[in-house]
Amino acid sequence: MRDDGALRLRWFPYAVIAVLLAVLAAGTAVNLDRNPQPQLVAEGITGRSGPVEIEPPVDSADLARPELIRDALADLDALTLPGGATLAGWDGPWRFVWPRDASFVAAARCSVGQYAEADKILGFLDKIRPSAGRWGARYSAPDGKEVADGREPQLDGSGWVLWATWFCAETKRQAAGRSGAEAVTLSTGAPLSQYWAMVKESGDQIVAELGDDDLPAASPDYWERSESKVTLGTIAPLITGLRSGLRIAAALDRSTEVASWQHALERLSKATDDKFGPSYPRTPAEAVSYLEPGVEPIGIGGGADAIVTVLGPPFAPARDVATKAIETTRHALTQPNGGVTPGEEWRTDGVSWTPQTALFALSAAARGDRSTAEELLAWLNTHRTATGSLPEKVNRDLKPAGEAPLAWTTALVVLTASALDHPLPTP
Repeated sequence: MRDDGALRLRWFPYAVIAVLLAVLAAGTAVNLDRNPQPQLVAEGITGRSGPVEIEPPVDSADLARPELIRDALADLDALTLPGGATLAGWDGPWRFVWPRDASFVAAARCSVGQYAEADKILGFLDKIRPSAGRWGARYSAPDGKEVADGREPQLDGSGWVLWATWFCAETKRQAAGRSGAEAVTLSTGAPLSQYWAMVKESGDQIVAELGDDDLPAASPDYWERSESKVTLGTIAPLITGLRSGLRIAAALDRSTEVASWQHALERLSKATDDKFGPSYPRTPAEAVSYLEPGVEPIGIGGGADAIVTVLGPPFAPARDVATKAIETTRHALTQPNGGVTPGEEWRTDGVSWTPQTALFALSAAARGDRSTAEELLAWLNTHRTATGSLPEKVNRDLKPAGEAPLAWTTALVVLTASALDHPLPTP
């Protein structure tokens, strides 16, 4: 007599597996339909027909890096208009000036000694600075008018402008081998006091934004979307900005601002540690899990965010808790294609974003983790466009996608290479 029950038992696991595979395939198809492969917007900047030809240095262990940086600086040259307006990208919706991107480009220029070029960028930012209130999300070029496209102002601009202004002054001071009172007169080719109005307005605005909980209210950040909760993408740049502003105020003997900004920095730093630590997610954890005595509690919710890198060098002094959060976040956000996604709450499409990948490269280089920095820099170099530009994204097929060149990524790559060559100043 045939045992049909036994036969069904033998085939049942295979049937279950087949059903599960079908469900997974259907889910993958739906996800691919909702998140199609991004493609390259344009093949670099008009007039840049290919990578810049240079003689490789015979004494360099990394023969690819000089060409990468030469191409990056050529793209920054093209993206910076004569009056100092620095475009985020060459095409369409990127062809505007974001204070965030422009600040990074100024810092990158200073990291390689291009002080005159950086001064043009800072001068443009100084020209368009808000007399009161937040920096706009973006400005038109070359006239510098705030773009009225429905985007809310972004508070992080106040922090980035302060950081770039101090970074350039300190970079030149270090390069010149000077110290003390002489540092006050060393900026990007002009007296540091020239930018005091911009510095003061940005620093005072940060102070004004802090609420009863010592944190700012919700504001859009580099994710370019409205937020219902305050994000680390706003807070981290503000901490860096206040640190930098304090250094400038002290150098210029502005005692009133030193006292005000120092108090604000202490409030903001403590509140950030209390509400976001120890993992520093994008938004404060919704709950905390206490595993067992002696084991560090784990925050639940909030989602990892690549901006955690700004809590460490070269944006802030190194701390063990921040370093651990940075390294944990990088592993959490690394995609199958080798780069990283902006955050855990970003769309799940397997696409890597180059600014965030470059942020982790810069963070590693500034913290002395050369192997990680060189690995990520090599990945970015490998996925440039045919004209040698750094794109906004790398899709699942390992092809460049989005805008190319992207000023923020390009500036971060220059800063990373500089950090591998010599220590960058940290406020």
